[in-house]
Amino acid sequence: MLRLSTFSTLAAALLAAPVFAQSPLPADIAQALARAGVPASSVSMVVAPLPPPPGTVARAPEPVNPGGERNPAPAAGSGALPPPRLSWQADVAMNPASVMKLVTTYAGIDLLGPGHLWRTRVYTQGPISQGTLHGNLMIQGGGDPKLVLERLQDLLRAIQDKGVRQIDGDIVLDNTIFRLPAHDAAAFDDDPLRPYNAGPDGLLINFKALIFKFVPDPSSRRVRVESEPPIARVAIPADVPGAGGACGNWRGRLAADFSNPDAVVFAGSYPLACGEQAWGIAYPAPASYAPRVVDAMWRAAGGQLTGQVRWADKPVTGQPLVTGISLPLVDVIADINKFSNNVMAQQLFLTLSARDGRASFAESQNLIRRWWRDRFGLRATPVVENGSGLSRHERATAASLAALLQQAAGHPHGAAFEQSLSIAGVDGTVRRMAARNPGSQAIGNARLKTGTLRDVAAVAGYAYGLSGRNYAVVGIINHPNAGAARPALDKLVEWAVRDAP
Repeated sequence: MLRLSTFSTLAAALLAAPVFAQSPLPADIAQALARAGVPASSVSMVVAPLPPPPGTVARAPEPVNPGGERNPAPAAGSGALPPPRLSWQADVAMNPASVMKLVTTYAGIDLLGPGHLWRTRVYTQGPISQGTLHGNLMIQGGGDPKLVLERLQDLLRAIQDKGVRQIDGDIVLDNTIFRLPAHDAAAFDDDPLRPYNAGPDGLLINFKALIFKFVPDPSSRRVRVESEPPIARVAIPADVPGAGGACGNWRGRLAADFSNPDAVVFAGSYPLACGEQAWGIAYPAPASYAPRVVDAMWRAAGGQLTGQVRWADKPVTGQPLVTGISLPLVDVIADINKFSNNVMAQQLFLTLSARDGRASFAESQNLIRRWWRDRFGLRATPVVENGSGLSRHERATAASLAALLQQAAGHPHGAAFEQSLSIAGVDGTVRRMAARNPGSQAIGNARLKTGTLRDVAAVAGYAYGLSGRNYAVVGIINHPNAGAARPALDKLVEWAVRDAP
């Protein structure tokens, strides 16, 4: 049974809230949609006031009851919410793209707490003497969403500090905390090398990505190729020829071939005019990524290994040696929401059902449905597939997302959730708002999460009105021209900030 938090009064108000009444789209939003060729029927929008801060008294108009005397104003914490300022097709289920991450991250804050930590445990199987482990070293993943190189280096250093410098056996990796189907990185958009298509993993190392950095040397007309992380048994060119001319499509001119997991090929050249550039790809053989990286990094740290690095086929056991601790959840959700990290969102989504040892997409989907009913009652339950929004099947209504934002604003950990969102025109995925409209009053006055897929553009978050009132803002567009209609979503946020009638 899910437990109601101390903000249950506000939650109760949202449980009982009626369907939002329809209101017309403001003229500037309607005009921006028309310029993009998007009909209003393909749009859902809500701007709804946030509840007053705890301890304040809501002074709504006081109706006269049948006896003639006035009813008292609502008491503090009564949960009465004003009607939305804008409600257009608020109860139409639409694909919200990455705005769905708000459901995953708020559920994480509510169910796990901002201080939740993931643990990567290391065990030994055999005695340790004079720096040698006579047996296997076991590394058991705990689903850490951000086990990046620096933190893996720290874990390997901690193993050596415990007296293990040579392993007379294997390094065995355990990722069985999540029960996952086979992941097809090409399934979503037939572009498996895009880092956003990397699949979740119980032992997710560095997002399964390779980063190539190109450093030109004009004097030699050669371009040095640097790569990270270290990866065993993969041939990577040390340099490529430099080329003249404008920078242009430098990736295309490199004539890269990543199809062979054992060798990276750059058959072309790199324009010297480009200066330093970086190119990140998802490793083409993701199942062998972690073993190759751990092998290379263990040896780079001065460790020796007589055996191999391999995956375990069942949960590992042994003598505990060290435990690596993740970043706290509050930092993880900031990365998820500000930079729209899909695989981190999926790691968190799976973690929601990990406490009973049955972590899977199906179990987390069931948990989200139960949690939503407990928190939001009859509000339409979002259809969540993997919790990241990287899906053609996920759906949510603007009314439901607005209710989530309203409730989160009154949550004991609501500030952590709010601060995980990007500041309009300043950072994260909404920094481009400043380039699209440098004079917008929304810049610096909203915290937002964006969503983008083919045929989908969306935004949701908080707008801070110039009047001092604050609002939950949700806008979703599902249409082939959705990308061209992003200015209409900017106008929505601006309208909310201006407190326009």
